[in-house]
Amino acid sequence: MVSFNVLLVLAAVVGSSMALIGRTQSSGAEGTLMCNGRPAANVLVKLYDEDDTDMDDLMGKTKTDSNGYFRVSGHTDEFTPIDPKVNIYHDCNDRLPCQRKFTIKIPNSYITSGSTARNFYNIGSLEMAGKFPGESRDCIH
Repeated sequence: MVSFNVLLVLAAVVGSSMALIGRTQSSGAEGTLMCNGRPAANVLVKLYDEDDTDMDDLMGKTKTDSNGYFRVSGHTDEFTPIDPKVNIYHDCNDRLPCQRKFTIKIPNSYITSGSTARNFYNIGSLEMAGKFPGESRDCIH
């Protein structure tokens, strides 16, 4: 027969590990990237869960096809709701070292419980020739 103290310790350990692991959540985004009115092929797109207290969690990555289209999805385990975002790294209208980088936040309504995204945030067709708010440069991605 298992003692009450053993059960209490076991429950505490299981509860603590669930808090550390969290629950699996997923998200995704899709769209078309353009540069000066032409499809932007081979542009790197990364999907992250933005974290305030530690490094952002990479959930997925892809590159645009010859038509500038991308579709990216992924999942991570978090105790609280994830904060999905897409980082886009490109060289449109740029001759400087490193790539231009901008971020698009994904609304919470596009978060899915489980490891498969079922609802993709569509950013539409996006022209990258202009400068975006918060745009930066990224040499290591």
